[in-house]
Amino acid sequence: LFCIKILKSFMKKAHKISAFGIFIMYISEITEKTDFLKLGFCPFLLCQSTQNREIPYNLVMKNRIETERLILRLFTKEDINALFAIFSDKDVNTFLPMFPLRNIEEAKEYLRYIEEYAGYYYAICLKENNIPIGCIHISEDDSHDLGYCIGKKFWHKGICTEACRAMVGMLRQVGIPYITATHDVNNPRSGNVMQAIGMTYRYSYEELWQPKNVLVTFRMYQLNFDGQQNRVYKKYWDKYPVHFVEEI
Repeated sequence: LFCIKILKSFMKKAHKISAFGIFIMYISEITEKTDFLKLGFCPFLLCQSTQNREIPYNLVMKNRIETERLILRLFTKEDINALFAIFSDKDVNTFLPMFPLRNIEEAKEYLRYIEEYAGYYYAICLKENNIPIGCIHISEDDSHDLGYCIGKKFWHKGICTEACRAMVGMLRQVGIPYITATHDVNNPRSGNVMQAIGMTYRYSYEELWQPKNVLVTFRMYQLNFDGQQNRVYKKYWDKYPVHFVEEI
């Protein structure tokens, strides 16, 4: 709230009202009416930068979500060891767009990446100890790409599906029109998660995947929230010349 008062004071002195200014005044107004911190919401979670981007949808995302078995929350510096355990595992890393972390210093660097992520990036924790065992995130670009991973010890227990359902439930409330997700054809279990949360297969495409520089066939799934069920996100289809529709 202190930050909001400073920003409002600054905007009163400004000669021109930018889109960012309108955003700040709007979020100030809604924050004065509601104590979001007591409700477990973070009004500025979406506000890394508004330049050259649309003003975020309903501006407010939860910074903590609970399910029957899980807590989804923001990563903190206290999670470094757990973060390293997840992302240093070569088996977990197989289908991730990064190389395994080699040491704690790389884990700290990755935490900085998470903190600056242009979207929403949550730790998946078991309720029993609140220690991260995986992650789930959604990008803020026009793909609204859903991604997730889980430590090997917790595979095949329905944890990713439970976390994704919780994320989808929240996203339905904030005005995002749709989400997409992709999986390597060699990782069909990830596709099973997408199907389990109501996503629909749209098409497949080949990409020379970086930074690993390997040719991958991805399947793209989509879930529309705004009733436009025929909408298909075509960016990958248009970008990659090898694309096709499979019978799934």
